[in-house]
Amino acid sequence: MINIRDLSVNEVYEFQVTHNEMLSRHVQNLQVDASLEYYFLPISFFKTHKIYTDSGAFDCVFSSSGTTGIQTSRHYVKDLDLYEQSFLKGFEYFYGDIREYCVLGLLPSYLERQDSSLVYMVDKLIALTCHPQSGFYLDQQEELLKNLMNLEKKGQKTLLIGVSFALLYLAENYKLQLNNTIVMETGGMKGRRKELTREELHAFLCYRFGVEKVHSEYGMTELLSQAYSKGDGRFFCPPWMEVQIRDPYDPFTRLQNGRPGGINIIDLANYYSCSFIETQDIGIAYDDGSFEVLGRMDYADIRGCNLMLSS
Repeated sequence: MINIRDLSVNEVYEFQVTHNEMLSRHVQNLQVDASLEYYFLPISFFKTHKIYTDSGAFDCVFSSSGTTGIQTSRHYVKDLDLYEQSFLKGFEYFYGDIREYCVLGLLPSYLERQDSSLVYMVDKLIALTCHPQSGFYLDQQEELLKNLMNLEKKGQKTLLIGVSFALLYLAENYKLQLNNTIVMETGGMKGRRKELTREELHAFLCYRFGVEKVHSEYGMTELLSQAYSKGDGRFFCPPWMEVQIRDPYDPFTRLQNGRPGGINIIDLANYYSCSFIETQDIGIAYDDGSFEVLGRMDYADIRGCNLMLSS
């Protein structure tokens, strides 16, 4: 089995440029500065091509959510053990042993699908806790509230993880004082109701749940690793994941820390797909290794030069 901590960025890049047909063709077609350290594959390719660094069978295919008529991304996963290794070691790296927690999942829109990588991850975390109250809560707000209060009384470390609109709905209905619970949002507000900035959402959740900070998870279908923020919108990556910022008008120029631009991600857990991804997110990287997500590029206007800088 591959040990994710033993992987080298250079070795993975050479492996994928040689054996990943789409990355290899992309690099050859660009024919630009040969001195570039790495070329990154646009994330949109996951919607239009099979991104796979292998010729054999795969364990599963994760798909992104999408509205009717919108093409979704598909991530072919050869080795689910590698994905589990990534999200388990990643959680442990930032939060400690998952077995010390009770995990409460609020992922209503994702539970309706059978191919969500987020549901797969949270389901495994729930199972590993072996806690009787761990589980998904779909339309059971009263039961969720009762369990939260019991867990708080017992001083049980708890992770309440959910999509933004589900956490917001819970907060609108109940005012709580959570002293032993980590509230973590995973995004997922778009199309559900009036958009809030991340700052507005977190401020409201903090007030209604009685917590100092709201945590966040940064992940996507095209990645097998997650970055985490423990508040204030600053995300940190596990050791096998790295964020670089590119010039939004020149994707082959890497920007210095502190300057906003397009987010490029190196995710070594994507060993059998593509570890070098050019996302459509806009962000800033900082000297301490953290990064911030400012918004998304809007490719509908001026060929991608319009930056949407609201979360």
